[in-house]
Amino acid sequence: MKHLLIAAGILSATSAIAADKPQLTVYTYDSFVSDWGPGPQVKEAFEAVCECELNLVGVEDGAALLSRIRLEGENSDADVVLGLDTNLITAAKETGLFAPNPVSAEFALPIEWSDDTFTPYDWGYFAFVHNADATAPANFRALADSETKIIIQDPRSSTPGLGLLMWVKAAYGDEAPEIWAGLADNIVTVTKGWSEAYGLFLEGESDMVLSYTTSPAYHLIAEEDASKAAAAFDEGNYLQVEVAAKLAGTDQPELADQFLNFMVTDAFQQIIPTTNWMYPAVTPADGLPEGFDTLTVPAKSLLFSPDEAAAVRDQALAEWQNALSQ
Repeated sequence: MKHLLIAAGILSATSAIAADKPQLTVYTYDSFVSDWGPGPQVKEAFEAVCECELNLVGVEDGAALLSRIRLEGENSDADVVLGLDTNLITAAKETGLFAPNPVSAEFALPIEWSDDTFTPYDWGYFAFVHNADATAPANFRALADSETKIIIQDPRSSTPGLGLLMWVKAAYGDEAPEIWAGLADNIVTVTKGWSEAYGLFLEGESDMVLSYTTSPAYHLIAEEDASKAAAAFDEGNYLQVEVAAKLAGTDQPELADQFLNFMVTDAFQQIIPTTNWMYPAVTPADGLPEGFDTLTVPAKSLLFSPDEAAAVRDQALAEWQNALSQ
């Protein structure tokens, strides 16, 4: 009994210590918090320096994050949102739910970065991934004219899905409806998020899947498998910069600031390439992992500014929906 009482006392003391630690809640996308994603390593690394508990909450895919924050409003449990991108920055700011936090870093982005609210943590180019032994279409028109079967993501819930809308719109402008009309019969299915789409592709359900030029690095580095490739399109490939920001209503503002500043350090950035399979926003001291030098690099990149993306989003979504409903 004495030993039981001592053990109970130790457990009680341990619980009390844990309860005294502040908690930082970060909303992000499901693949980030998965066992194979950055989440577990980021949690361990940040908790080693913050004297806190990091609570990472997976909320489907990137675009669904903004919908969740809008729904919860000022009552959100989130302190930080990680997983939006430049296509959603203007819409996010319009909610009034995000707080300024200018993080200073030597960003290794292909664009100049200046934003007082959102901080980039990785970037990449959207691309259609395919089996390396297959001949890939060289542009959207060739894809539409081919029998190639593709899987894409829903732009209302997924940042890659929204990125594809912006890609087509940036490349073709007023001709975008024609492109979507041609692509409609190539689309096998539209998934809510990236993970589901990529999984279906790996199961052989399509010839190509909307993903990133960096996706083949996973197969090459983690699986020693060079059987996947990403297509560089003649029109150019659309750039994605993923970002994070703190909520104005957070009850842990200093801890949220600490996390955002931690996000651009080596401790965080060195985790990104081989877990999120994207380029880090700040190049780690040891550089990029071996294998990244073999990746497809588009000759041309496309990108709307946040305000431009917000201005064309509704029209691009309507064009996409109209084509797929025919």
